[in-house]
Amino acid sequence: MYENTTYETILERMLARVPDKFDKREGSVIWDTHSPTAIELQILYIELDTILREAYGDTASREFLILRCQERGIVPYQATRATLKGVFVPNNIDVSHQRFNIGDINYIVTDKIVDGEYRVECETAGKIGNQFLGTMIPMEYIKGLQSAELTEILIPGEDEEDTEDLRQRYFDSFDENAFGGNMRDYLEKTNAIPGVGKTKVTRVWNSDISPAEMIPTESVEYWYNSIKESLNEEVKSWLDAVFFAGKEKKLTIGGTVLLTILNSEYGVASDALIQHVQEVIDPESNAGEGYGLAPIGHVVTVKSAAAKPITVKTTLTFENGYGWNNLQALLESAVSDYFLDLRKEWADTSYLIVRISQVDTRMLGVRGVVDVQNTSLNDSMENLILDKYEIPVLGGVSG
Repeated sequence: MYENTTYETILERMLARVPDKFDKREGSVIWDTHSPTAIELQILYIELDTILREAYGDTASREFLILRCQERGIVPYQATRATLKGVFVPNNIDVSHQRFNIGDINYIVTDKIVDGEYRVECETAGKIGNQFLGTMIPMEYIKGLQSAELTEILIPGEDEEDTEDLRQRYFDSFDENAFGGNMRDYLEKTNAIPGVGKTKVTRVWNSDISPAEMIPTESVEYWYNSIKESLNEEVKSWLDAVFFAGKEKKLTIGGTVLLTILNSEYGVASDALIQHVQEVIDPESNAGEGYGLAPIGHVVTVKSAAAKPITVKTTLTFENGYGWNNLQALLESAVSDYFLDLRKEWADTSYLIVRISQVDTRMLGVRGVVDVQNTSLNDSMENLILDKYEIPVLGGVSG
């Protein structure tokens, strides 16, 4: 706002207020006394301009944006540690709480999954914990251990929330209030769970079920009475609960919510991440009872979006010195980047459309490619429309 209020401008205004009968030339007494004052006033205007910029959400730097967000009950997401699966041979050795490393990154074994398989946590917070799989080296001698290997990312680590993402959450907080299990509430709570990248909320997702069809008829009641005494207690207890809930017309489709998620790398969520989100939002052992973040009466199911492998076939014209042998990896990387951009938009759209024109554009952007023709997606020459809960993953690029 005050970027044009410079030292020269201030000094000129000050000298203009001095009568012309006095000497105002540079080096004169009047000029020498006004000049330092003009410098101090310029500094004051610079600081005032800074205060104004830091006072508004769209121009504040990170430090002051965090303070502004706190007024809305928003804090930046902190960096989280990756959880991975480690496989250890032989499988009868207990490696709980042992530390390993790959290069400069250290890991600690947290708990056992099954014999020979353990959850392993990266000791360094952030996405760096997602970048290494393979053989681990124990930091202390473990008698009898033959091999230790990281094989899979269970819950991806995340870096501290980017400033612009935080700024967007700040502005989004004015558009729709998160309250009492509305859609915004589910989105905020689920996306805040470490390892979750995107969430799609589906209300009354089992509306294809008719409550009337779950009311037992006379023949069903006769069958129930004839068989219940022959069942073991666990099965009988379950059947009793279902039968009487149906008979008393307590079974309903109201209050059912489906959360479909992607991990923080915008890929398919692992079973471990799905189970973790389920426990945080609505534990299965107390479904609908309000023991998680979901309101009482909301029965929440958590699933992952399904991966849709897409193979790309095309006819390319190359510059001299280029061909499939030296450009294959770059072409696949270019198409993968396009698919990643689509996955980032998945939660905000009804369904994704993989467009051949975009695939061609990405491949044309690879140095050495002159022309692209006859591109097909999964052997079809048309754009590929995915299901509501599907995301594209590259199945390969070939000529």
